[in-house]
Amino acid sequence: MSTHKLPGYGSTLRTSRRLTEQAVKLVSRSVSGRMPDVEVVLTNERGMAELMVAADIALAGAADRRALKRATQESKRIARGAQARAIPRPDGSTLILINADKHPTPADFAVTLVHELVHAMQFSRKGVVERIVRDTRDGLGIERQSRRQAREHERLVELDENEAHSREYLAEKLVPGARAAA
Repeated sequence: MSTHKLPGYGSTLRTSRRLTEQAVKLVSRSVSGRMPDVEVVLTNERGMAELMVAADIALAGAADRRALKRATQESKRIARGAQARAIPRPDGSTLILINADKHPTPADFAVTLVHELVHAMQFSRKGVVERIVRDTRDGLGIERQSRRQAREHERLVELDENEAHSREYLAEKLVPGARAAA
């Protein structure tokens, strides 16, 4: 648990560290798969975009200037609207980036944290990371994937999102009164 480009968020960091320890235990008991090593980083929109670029390039492997530019543009676009993002790493761990500015209360943070930890558990399942790497490489223009593979990826992402949303009720156990937005 750390911060990136967030000065003065000491109490938020302490609260999030406590919630993260509890949430990891809850999610690992509730979701099938293995909980990987997880690094949670609290940041702002700009810091989130920077860290996403670095993580996507590391995940995709060797990339040229054009791929780096695409990654930067895509990360800025995603960071504008995203509350958080879970990204698998090549070493098998998971990076969870959370935009602290979009989580005014511990209850909001708990719901997002549970959601992203479910995604971290999903990364441990067979073929998931390989599929994400293939899609990332395609998105950066490094290596194309077939239309069939792209459709399959979109379908499976939708299923993963539905599963993550269905587990957000676990946040209620972390922070009483935390309700997932309907």
